[in-house]
Amino acid sequence: MPVFTMTDARPHEMHGARFESVVAPSAGSTELCAWRTTVTPGTAGQPHTVDHEEVFLVLAGTPTITLDGTPTRVASGSVIFAPAGSNVKLDNDSETEAQLWVTTVVGLTATTPSGDRIVPPWTL
Repeated sequence: MPVFTMTDARPHEMHGARFESVVAPSAGSTELCAWRTTVTPGTAGQPHTVDHEEVFLVLAGTPTITLDGTPTRVASGSVIFAPAGSNVKLDNDSETEAQLWVTTVVGLTATTPSGDRIVPPWTL
C-alpha cells in the first residue's frame, strides 16, 4: 500500500492559492485525486463550475465557500460536498491562513464564467 507524506506533494500555485498534489495519476492513481489547498488571508477565490464531484475537508482556518451563489463560512472539521455542475468559489476573508483537503476523480475540469476551461495540473 503506497504511503505518502506532504514531503512527497507536488506544489502548484494558481489564483492566489497553493495546491499540493499528493494523489494523482502522476503518483500512480487511476481513479482519485487528493491535494491540500492553502489560501492566504485576504484572498478572493475565482468562481468556476466543476464537471465532477469534489469533497472539501477544512483542516484549518475559517474560509468562505460559495456553492451556486450561496456563501457559507466554514470552520476546521467541516466537510463540503460540491456536486458535479455546481459553481464553486473559495475565499479566505479571515486574518489567518486556511487549509483544506480536497478529493475528486481523475479528469476533473473547471470552467470559468468567461468560458475558459481549466485542467488543474495537480490532478494530472
